[in-house]
Amino acid sequence: MRLFLLFVVVPAVELALLIEIGGLIGTANTFAIIVATGLVGSYLARSQGLAVWRRFQERLASGDMPGNELVDGLIVLVSGALLLTPGVLTDAIGLLGLAPPSRHLLRNVIVHRLKDRIHDRTF
Repeated sequence: MRLFLLFVVVPAVELALLIEIGGLIGTANTFAIIVATGLVGSYLARSQGLAVWRRFQERLASGDMPGNELVDGLIVLVSGALLLTPGVLTDAIGLLGLAPPSRHLLRNVIVHRLKDRIHDRTF
């Protein structure tokens, strides 16, 4: 079911959004939005990816386990991949994953869900 959502529903929603937005603001403006989010997204993916990498290395150098940095790295990677997918919805989700405040919230949700799954399987 998840693959169906990924390969059929998400592209259909993206296409519908692009058609609606194009009808409202025009094709050129819609294209400009896609290009702008791509530019902003590529800058954020690079800068946030490097920042996460630096924190990861600092944690390792201090002898600590870089748990949050690993999750942040995964979020930045997935967010960058979402920005490669043409569309407004995936771009918005990708940009949210690259913004540190929303990434922090997303990381907390992911870590909480992982802890719940681990706890459910061990006890």
